[in-house]
Amino acid sequence: MRVIFLGDVVGEPGRLALYRAVPELRAEFGADAIVVNGENAAGGKGITPKIAREFLEKGVDVVTLGDHVWDQSDLALWLDTEPRVLRPLNLQCDNPGSGRVIIDTPSGRLGVICLHGRTFMRNGAGNPFTQGKEEATTLHHEDGVKAILVDIHAEATSEKVALGYHLDGCVSAVLGTHTHVQTADARILPGGTAYMTDAGMCGPYNSVIGRDTEPVLMSYVSCMPYKLPVGGWPAIVSGACITIDTETGKATEIIPINRIYEK
Repeated sequence: MRVIFLGDVVGEPGRLALYRAVPELRAEFGADAIVVNGENAAGGKGITPKIAREFLEKGVDVVTLGDHVWDQSDLALWLDTEPRVLRPLNLQCDNPGSGRVIIDTPSGRLGVICLHGRTFMRNGAGNPFTQGKEEATTLHHEDGVKAILVDIHAEATSEKVALGYHLDGCVSAVLGTHTHVQTADARILPGGTAYMTDAGMCGPYNSVIGRDTEPVLMSYVSCMPYKLPVGGWPAIVSGACITIDTETGKATEIIPINRIYEK
């Protein structure tokens, strides 16, 4: 099974670049499924039901979210109607939506888990280590799913690395999101789990993690608050393609993806 995972989508440039990349990447890699973090798709803050539906219509199979999950007020009322759009699993158990899903692919079933980090993060999330392993165990033993991908939306690289080792051998892939800069550590961990600390983003390339550079610089230089609009074109699409042995659920390859798209 080949699964493509793409990092946080930021604003309109990120969305439009994503829509161009999805069919290209699916054909090039022979991907069975495409999972995308849509965390900043709506003007850089959360996602709306309309945009989430558009992602699915354009060929994305699962959309994961993160700390901006509730920034768009209409999402909470809609989330229970679409199981392929995931809020972090370890938020409050009575929150709308789900943090996991099982989808059918041409090469078998794929489980996707969305987790939220706690170090330097808001939201009061529960423990991603214990809840992540519990959910992976449930997918294995109760649902019979061997191929499992985990999105860990977290700030601290140490927390992401630690979670990768904690879930090594229990899931097929652990991929980080949230910091928008792809890390150069794509590898297979000793237990057979594909790992990358941060997948990067789908968004403005000449920017500060997706935001227009000038107001960000002014904010840092002056120590005063500024509005930070989403940047413009060109846009980068970043992530990775993971190959999974469907008999064992272990990853055999992880290939970083980085594409630049002009308007």
